[in-house]
Amino acid sequence: MDFITLLKAVILGLVEGMTEFAPVSSTGHMIIVDDMWLHSKEFLGKYAANTFKVVIQLGSILAVVVVFRQRFIDLLGLNKETRGKENRLRLGQVLVGLVPAGVLGVLFEDTIDKYLFTTETVLIGLVAGAVLMMIADFYRGRKQTANIAETVDQITYKQAFLVGIFQCLSVLLPGFSRSGSTISGGVLVGMSYRAAADFTFIMAVPIMAGASSISLLKNLEYISSSDLPFYAVGFISAFIFALISIKFFLKLINRIKLTPFAIYRIILAAVIYFVFL
Repeated sequence: MDFITLLKAVILGLVEGMTEFAPVSSTGHMIIVDDMWLHSKEFLGKYAANTFKVVIQLGSILAVVVVFRQRFIDLLGLNKETRGKENRLRLGQVLVGLVPAGVLGVLFEDTIDKYLFTTETVLIGLVAGAVLMMIADFYRGRKQTANIAETVDQITYKQAFLVGIFQCLSVLLPGFSRSGSTISGGVLVGMSYRAAADFTFIMAVPIMAGASSISLLKNLEYISSSDLPFYAVGFISAFIFALISIKFFLKLINRIKLTPFAIYRIILAAVIYFVFL
Protein backbone atom coordinates (compact mmCIF):
# COMPACT_ATOMS: atom_id res chain seq x y z
CA MET A 1 0.00 0.00 0.00
CA ASP A 2 1.59 3.30 -1.12
CA PHE A 3 2.19 6.48 0.88
CA ILE A 4 -0.62 8.46 -0.77
CA THR A 5 -3.20 5.82 0.13
CA LEU A 6 -2.02 5.77 3.76
CA LEU A 7 -2.11 9.57 3.79
CA LYS A 8 -5.78 9.33 2.83
CA ALA A 9 -6.31 7.11 5.88
CA VAL A 10 -4.68 9.75 8.08
CA ILE A 11 -6.89 12.48 6.61
CA LEU A 12 -10.08 10.46 7.08
CA GLY A 13 -9.05 9.64 10.63
CA LEU A 14 -8.38 13.32 11.26
CA VAL A 15 -11.83 14.28 9.97
CA GLU A 16 -13.53 11.60 12.07
CA GLY A 17 -11.54 12.40 15.21
CA MET A 18 -11.99 16.16 15.01
CA THR A 19 -15.70 16.15 14.17
CA GLU A 20 -17.29 13.09 15.81
CA PHE A 21 -17.81 14.72 19.20
CA ALA A 22 -17.88 18.41 18.30
CA PRO A 23 -21.41 19.63 17.44
CA VAL A 24 -20.58 20.10 13.75
CA SER A 25 -21.70 16.77 12.20
CA SER A 26 -19.04 14.23 11.30
CA THR A 27 -21.39 12.96 8.57
CA GLY A 28 -21.40 16.32 6.81
CA HIS A 29 -17.64 16.47 6.87
CA MET A 30 -17.27 12.91 5.60
CA ILE A 31 -19.48 13.80 2.64
CA ILE A 32 -17.11 16.59 1.66
CA VAL A 33 -13.81 14.86 2.42
CA ASP A 34 -14.48 11.27 1.43
CA ASP A 35 -17.57 10.95 -0.74
CA MET A 36 -16.73 14.04 -2.79
CA TRP A 37 -12.93 14.20 -2.66
CA LEU A 38 -10.93 11.15 -1.49
CA HIS A 39 -13.41 8.51 -2.75
CA SER A 40 -12.29 5.64 -0.51
CA LYS A 41 -14.95 3.40 -2.09
CA GLU A 42 -12.97 3.45 -5.34
CA PHE A 43 -9.84 1.81 -3.89
CA LEU A 44 -11.40 -0.17 -1.01
CA GLY A 45 -14.76 -1.11 -2.45
CA LYS A 46 -18.14 0.03 -1.14
CA TYR A 47 -18.48 -2.37 1.80
CA ALA A 48 -14.82 -2.21 2.85
CA ALA A 49 -14.99 1.61 2.81
CA ASN A 50 -18.06 1.59 5.02
CA THR A 51 -16.29 -0.84 7.37
CA PHE A 52 -13.30 1.49 7.48
CA LYS A 53 -15.54 4.29 8.72
CA VAL A 54 -16.72 2.01 11.51
CA VAL A 55 -13.12 1.20 12.46
CA ILE A 56 -12.05 4.83 12.71
CA GLN A 57 -15.19 5.58 14.72
CA LEU A 58 -13.98 2.99 17.23
CA GLY A 59 -10.74 4.97 17.42
CA SER A 60 -12.71 8.07 18.40
CA ILE A 61 -14.65 6.09 21.01
CA LEU A 62 -11.41 4.83 22.55
CA ALA A 63 -10.29 8.45 22.93
CA VAL A 64 -13.42 9.20 25.00
CA VAL A 65 -12.70 6.20 27.22
CA VAL A 66 -9.17 7.49 27.82
CA VAL A 67 -10.27 11.06 28.60
CA PHE A 68 -13.11 9.92 30.92
CA ARG A 69 -11.42 6.77 32.25
CA GLN A 70 -11.83 7.76 35.91
CA ARG A 71 -15.50 8.56 35.35
CA PHE A 72 -16.11 5.13 33.77
CA ILE A 73 -14.32 3.43 36.68
CA ASP A 74 -16.70 5.25 39.04
CA LEU A 75 -19.77 4.36 36.95
CA LEU A 76 -18.88 0.67 37.02
CA GLY A 77 -18.50 0.77 40.81
CA LEU A 78 -14.81 -0.12 40.68
CA ASN A 79 -13.72 2.86 42.80
CA LYS A 80 -14.30 2.11 46.50
CA GLU A 81 -13.93 5.79 47.43
CA THR A 82 -16.89 6.93 45.30
CA ARG A 83 -19.04 3.79 45.42
CA GLY A 84 -21.15 4.97 48.36
CA LYS A 85 -21.23 8.64 47.41
CA GLU A 86 -24.75 10.01 47.11
CA ASN A 87 -24.26 12.92 44.72
CA ARG A 88 -22.63 11.37 41.69
CA LEU A 89 -23.52 10.32 38.17
CA ARG A 90 -24.81 6.78 38.16
CA LEU A 91 -24.83 4.09 35.51
CA GLY A 92 -28.63 4.07 35.65
CA GLN A 93 -28.76 7.70 34.49
CA VAL A 94 -26.56 6.89 31.50
CA LEU A 95 -28.76 3.92 30.61
CA VAL A 96 -31.92 6.05 30.94
CA GLY A 97 -30.39 8.53 28.50
CA LEU A 98 -29.62 5.75 26.03
CA VAL A 99 -33.08 4.16 25.96
CA PRO A 100 -34.98 6.51 23.58
CA ALA A 101 -32.40 6.60 20.78
CA GLY A 102 -31.52 2.94 21.33
CA VAL A 103 -35.11 1.82 20.87
CA LEU A 104 -35.54 4.09 17.85
CA GLY A 105 -32.36 2.80 16.26
CA VAL A 106 -33.29 -0.86 16.74
CA LEU A 107 -36.79 -0.39 15.33
CA PHE A 108 -36.00 1.85 12.37
CA GLU A 109 -32.28 1.43 11.54
CA ASP A 110 -32.85 -0.15 8.12
CA THR A 111 -35.54 2.39 7.17
CA ILE A 112 -33.35 5.31 8.24
CA ASP A 113 -30.32 3.98 6.33
CA LYS A 114 -32.42 3.34 3.21
CA TYR A 115 -34.54 6.49 2.99
CA LEU A 116 -33.01 9.19 5.20
CA PHE A 117 -29.27 8.82 4.72
CA THR A 118 -28.87 11.11 1.70
CA THR A 119 -26.89 14.27 1.06
CA GLU A 120 -30.11 16.28 1.02
CA THR A 121 -31.24 15.05 4.45
CA VAL A 122 -27.75 15.68 5.85
CA LEU A 123 -28.03 19.30 4.68
CA ILE A 124 -31.40 19.60 6.41
CA GLY A 125 -29.91 18.05 9.54
CA LEU A 126 -26.99 20.48 9.53
CA VAL A 127 -29.28 23.52 9.37
CA ALA A 128 -31.94 22.14 11.74
CA GLY A 129 -29.27 21.25 14.28
CA ALA A 130 -27.79 24.74 13.99
CA VAL A 131 -31.20 26.26 14.71
CA LEU A 132 -31.62 24.09 17.82
CA MET A 133 -28.16 25.11 19.06
CA MET A 134 -28.95 28.82 18.67
CA ILE A 135 -32.27 28.31 20.44
CA ALA A 136 -30.41 26.68 23.35
CA ASP A 137 -28.01 29.64 23.59
CA PHE A 138 -30.89 32.14 23.41
CA TYR A 139 -32.83 30.24 26.08
CA ARG A 140 -29.84 30.06 28.44
CA GLY A 141 -29.10 33.74 27.91
CA ARG A 142 -32.60 34.72 29.02
CA LYS A 143 -33.17 32.17 31.81
CA GLN A 144 -31.97 32.54 35.38
CA THR A 145 -29.22 30.02 36.21
CA ALA A 146 -29.96 29.46 39.91
CA ASN A 147 -30.79 25.74 39.67
CA ILE A 148 -28.48 24.68 36.88
CA ALA A 149 -26.75 21.29 37.11
CA GLU A 150 -23.17 22.53 36.91
CA THR A 151 -21.62 19.04 36.72
CA VAL A 152 -22.83 15.62 35.60
CA ASP A 153 -22.95 14.59 39.25
CA GLN A 154 -25.88 16.97 39.73
CA ILE A 155 -28.10 15.89 36.84
CA THR A 156 -31.36 14.06 37.53
CA TYR A 157 -32.86 10.96 35.95
CA LYS A 158 -35.48 13.17 34.33
CA GLN A 159 -32.82 15.37 32.73
CA ALA A 160 -30.93 12.28 31.53
CA PHE A 161 -34.08 10.88 29.89
CA LEU A 162 -34.94 14.21 28.23
CA VAL A 163 -31.44 14.45 26.80
CA GLY A 164 -32.02 10.95 25.42
CA ILE A 165 -35.18 12.23 23.71
CA PHE A 166 -33.17 15.03 22.09
CA GLN A 167 -30.62 12.45 20.93
CA CYS A 168 -33.38 10.86 18.83
CA LEU A 169 -33.16 13.87 16.51
CA SER A 170 -29.67 12.79 15.44
CA VAL A 171 -30.90 9.23 14.84
CA LEU A 172 -33.82 10.33 12.68
CA LEU A 173 -31.93 12.98 10.74
CA PRO A 174 -28.32 12.25 9.70
CA GLY A 175 -26.29 15.43 9.86
CA PHE A 176 -28.14 16.72 12.93
CA SER A 177 -25.14 15.65 15.06
CA ARG A 178 -25.39 13.50 18.15
CA SER A 179 -23.40 15.93 20.30
CA GLY A 180 -25.23 18.93 18.86
CA SER A 181 -28.62 17.49 19.77
CA THR A 182 -27.64 16.23 23.23
CA ILE A 183 -25.64 19.28 24.35
CA SER A 184 -28.42 21.59 23.16
CA GLY A 185 -30.98 19.36 24.87
CA GLY A 186 -28.95 19.33 28.07
CA VAL A 187 -28.78 23.13 28.13
CA LEU A 188 -32.53 23.39 27.51
CA VAL A 189 -33.37 21.01 30.38
CA GLY A 190 -31.18 22.78 32.91
CA MET A 191 -27.56 21.64 32.61
CA SER A 192 -24.48 23.78 32.27
CA TYR A 193 -22.71 23.59 28.91
CA ARG A 194 -19.86 21.59 30.44
CA ALA A 195 -22.20 19.16 32.23
CA ALA A 196 -24.18 18.62 29.02
CA ALA A 197 -20.94 18.04 27.07
CA ASP A 198 -19.55 15.60 29.64
CA PHE A 199 -22.81 13.64 29.72
CA THR A 200 -22.88 13.59 25.92
CA PHE A 201 -19.39 12.09 25.69
CA ILE A 202 -20.03 9.53 28.43
CA MET A 203 -23.36 8.50 26.91
CA ALA A 204 -21.79 8.20 23.44
CA VAL A 205 -19.42 5.39 24.41
CA PRO A 206 -21.88 2.52 24.99
CA ILE A 207 -24.26 3.41 22.14
CA MET A 208 -21.52 4.08 19.59
CA ALA A 209 -19.34 1.16 20.69
CA GLY A 210 -22.31 -1.19 20.48
CA ALA A 211 -23.49 0.03 17.08
CA SER A 212 -19.96 0.11 15.64
CA SER A 213 -19.08 -3.35 16.95
CA ILE A 214 -22.24 -4.90 15.49
CA SER A 215 -21.59 -3.20 12.15
CA LEU A 216 -17.96 -4.34 12.18
CA LEU A 217 -18.92 -7.96 12.87
CA LYS A 218 -21.42 -7.88 10.01
CA ASN A 219 -18.76 -6.65 7.59
CA LEU A 220 -15.64 -8.54 8.67
CA GLU A 221 -15.73 -10.52 5.44
CA TYR A 222 -14.99 -7.35 3.48
CA ILE A 223 -11.71 -6.69 5.28
CA SER A 224 -8.73 -8.09 3.39
CA SER A 225 -5.22 -8.48 4.83
CA SER A 226 -3.85 -6.04 2.25
CA ASP A 227 -6.14 -3.31 3.63
CA LEU A 228 -5.11 -3.76 7.28
CA PRO A 229 -2.42 -1.03 7.20
CA PHE A 230 -5.04 1.40 5.90
CA TYR A 231 -7.43 0.47 8.71
CA ALA A 232 -4.70 0.65 11.36
CA VAL A 233 -3.46 4.07 10.26
CA GLY A 234 -7.00 5.43 10.14
CA PHE A 235 -7.80 4.03 13.60
CA ILE A 236 -4.67 5.55 15.17
CA SER A 237 -5.25 8.87 13.40
CA ALA A 238 -8.86 9.06 14.60
CA PHE A 239 -7.81 8.19 18.16
CA ILE A 240 -5.09 10.86 18.32
CA PHE A 241 -7.16 13.64 16.77
CA ALA A 242 -10.22 12.74 18.84
CA LEU A 243 -8.09 13.08 22.00
CA ILE A 244 -7.04 16.56 20.90
CA SER A 245 -10.56 17.53 19.85
CA ILE A 246 -12.29 16.37 23.04
CA LYS A 247 -9.85 18.08 25.41
CA PHE A 248 -9.94 21.30 23.39
CA PHE A 249 -13.73 21.30 23.10
CA LEU A 250 -14.29 20.72 26.83
CA LYS A 251 -12.09 23.70 27.66
CA LEU A 252 -13.87 25.85 25.08
CA ILE A 253 -17.57 25.07 25.41
CA ASN A 254 -18.36 27.11 28.55
CA ARG A 255 -16.75 30.20 27.00
CA ILE A 256 -18.05 30.31 23.45
CA LYS A 257 -21.31 28.32 23.88
CA LEU A 258 -22.98 26.80 20.79
CA THR A 259 -23.77 29.63 18.37
CA PRO A 260 -20.29 29.74 16.71
CA PHE A 261 -20.62 26.04 15.93
CA ALA A 262 -24.13 26.67 14.62
CA ILE A 263 -22.88 29.36 12.24
CA TYR A 264 -20.13 27.03 11.05
CA ARG A 265 -22.72 24.31 10.36
CA ILE A 266 -24.79 26.66 8.22
CA ILE A 267 -21.69 27.64 6.24
CA LEU A 268 -20.80 23.96 5.82
CA ALA A 269 -24.31 23.19 4.53
CA ALA A 270 -24.02 26.07 2.05
CA VAL A 271 -20.65 24.79 0.81
CA ILE A 272 -22.02 21.27 0.27
CA TYR A 273 -25.11 22.60 -1.49
CA PHE A 274 -23.54 25.17 -3.81
CA VAL A 275 -20.22 23.46 -4.56
CA PHE A 276 -21.06 19.76 -4.63
CA LEU A 277 -24.76 19.44 -5.51
